[in-house]
Amino acid sequence: MRYVAPARNEVDPAVFERWPLCGWREHAPWLQGSEWPSIEALNAAWPADQPTRFVVQTHELLADGLHYEQRIAAQARIATREANWHDLFNALVWLRHPGLKRALNAQQVSEIAVMGPRERSRPQCALTHFDEAGVVVVLRDAALLDAWDAHDWHGLFWRQRDAWGDGRAMPTVFGHALLEHALTPGKLLVGKALVFVGQGTAEQALAACAEGIAEGRLLRDPLELRPFPLSGLPGWYPGNEHETFHRQTPCYQPRREGRSYPRPAVF
Repeated sequence: MRYVAPARNEVDPAVFERWPLCGWREHAPWLQGSEWPSIEALNAAWPADQPTRFVVQTHELLADGLHYEQRIAAQARIATREANWHDLFNALVWLRHPGLKRALNAQQVSEIAVMGPRERSRPQCALTHFDEAGVVVVLRDAALLDAWDAHDWHGLFWRQRDAWGDGRAMPTVFGHALLEHALTPGKLLVGKALVFVGQGTAEQALAACAEGIAEGRLLRDPLELRPFPLSGLPGWYPGNEHETFHRQTPCYQPRREGRSYPRPAVF
């Protein structure tokens, strides 16, 4: 079922105090103000040396015949619907993670050149899934992968609960659809994760992710992406401080028979 975001004046303010949306407090006026930010306001937030711009999506714009991704690559113009949560979150992610967004765009355009604008390759599906629901997870303790590989969610999010607060495991939400879904209180969020094992920072992992995508080493197939039930993270969902949540929640799905995951990137 297609997700429908709440109207701007109907969003529960409490969602902005909980992860992942509390991580975007610098944009509180755009997210919580009574008025939608204008396209001009969004563009004013770009660094001065960035040529990319958001442009209002109109029938006239779409009549140029370009695919959405081709327009970004060829003209540095990101078609953006006004007064739209999905496109606002997309704009915020562009402003925070332009290198990663550009890497995704470059690979999409490369695939479109092969497949045409109407068909999708396996890499295109992987790129789109990550763009919409992606999470970059840094694991400084590689042993956590054993529980994740087995879909042992009780082990990953309850027995190893401290790992998600003491620096051994650090998630960064990238997908703008995940941010949009977080507007609905009580919605169980599940991301699609790329994992990086090492002692580096989240910023270094994001840079390594962008590099891997740009070089065609990552996101060549949707099966590279691991399901990641964000609602199990401490503080991300009401009630998950109780063990029963990690025994019963429907967002914890068992691993399909034969399903396996590629080894994570080391950085």
